[in-house]
Amino acid sequence: MPLNLLDAHFRSFEQKVLPELVKAGIGVLGMKSMGSGVILKSRAVTAIECLHYSLNLPVSVVITGIDSMKILKQAFKAAETFKPLTKQEVGKLRAKSAPAAAEGQFELFKTTSVFDSTAQHPEWLGDESARSRRLAEQ
Repeated sequence: MPLNLLDAHFRSFEQKVLPELVKAGIGVLGMKSMGSGVILKSRAVTAIECLHYSLNLPVSVVITGIDSMKILKQAFKAAETFKPLTKQEVGKLRAKSAPAAAEGQFELFKTTSVFDSTAQHPEWLGDESARSRRLAEQ
């Protein structure tokens, strides 16, 4: 699920879904720590801050895209330098990211269909069933 620093402020999976998964003992795969790089375009936070924040959450793993040696080295650096964040450090990161997080403008996977392959290929869904069409008309 998308778990990142900006998520904490808008339609938050961290606040609404993650606690339920933890309570149920379900392993969590943290994704979108940098929102496919869009979060970094906000210039509010660094890649290492994004990775450290996501690693600090109660997740089983943080999945980060690696498309170059530079990004692989960045992931290693984040892992090597990670230490659990204090409440004060988390608060400071959240405060720093709050203006960029407003209205989800840098979390396109939440607010647009840009990263929604099904929206880009509705034919993948196939035709609506006759039953679905009847229910929609009522």
